[in-house]
Amino acid sequence: MYEKKFSMTQEENIFWAKRNLVDYIWKSANLEGIAVTFPETQTIVEGVSVQGKSIDDINNIVQMKCGWQRLFETVNEELTLEYVKGLHRELGKMTVINAGALRLDEVRIAGSSYIPPVPDEAQTEKEVRGLLSGDKEWTEKALDVMLYFTKRQLFYDGNKRIAMMAANKVLIEHGCGILTVGQENLQEFFTLLVGYYEREEERERLKKFLYGCLDGFKNLTNM
Repeated sequence: MYEKKFSMTQEENIFWAKRNLVDYIWKSANLEGIAVTFPETQTIVEGVSVQGKSIDDINNIVQMKCGWQRLFETVNEELTLEYVKGLHRELGKMTVINAGALRLDEVRIAGSSYIPPVPDEAQTEKEVRGLLSGDKEWTEKALDVMLYFTKRQLFYDGNKRIAMMAANKVLIEHGCGILTVGQENLQEFFTLLVGYYEREEERERLKKFLYGCLDGFKNLTNM
C-alpha cells in the first residue's frame, strides 16, 4: 500500500529539496500557525526582515532554514533520538526554552483530550530505532516516523516541525521524495491529526493522507 512513490538518487532528492526549499519552509510555517505569505517567507530566508512580522515568527522561519541545512549536511547519519534532539536544538535555539531536551512533565494539546505520556529516554530511543527496523519500504518507515513524533510530543514545542523534519531526513536519504502539507490541505490534516490523537485506530487514515502529500519527481506510481 505504501510502496516507494518516487525513485530518485539521494543527490537528486537533495537537489529537489533545495530547489523547492522556500516553498517547504512556507508550508511548514503555515502548519505551525505562522501567518506568513510565500513572498514574505522568501524574503526572510534571504536574510531580510519583513515589516509587520514578530521577531519570533521571523526567527522560526530562519530556524527552519537552519534545520534544513543541518539535515542536508547530516543526511547519512543514523536517525536516533540524539540525532532528533540535535535537530530540535537547531530548529528551536532562538524561540524554544530547553531546545533539544525531552519534556519532563505533562502537556496538553489544544483541541484534544489526548495527554501524551512523559517520554522515558531509554524507551524512546528503543522505539525510534524500532521505527526503522523491519522489512517495510523506506517511504512507509518515514510516514511512521512522522506519526510517531507527532503523537508522542517529546518536546514542549515544535513537535509537528520536528516530526516533519525527521520524516524528510529518512525520505531524502533513500531518494523517496519530500513530505509537505499544502495550505489547501491544512484543515483536513488537522482534522485527521486530532482524530489520531483521540483514537489510535484513526492512524491509518492520517497515514494514507500523508502518503498523498509526498512530493518529488520520477513518480513510480504513474509509470
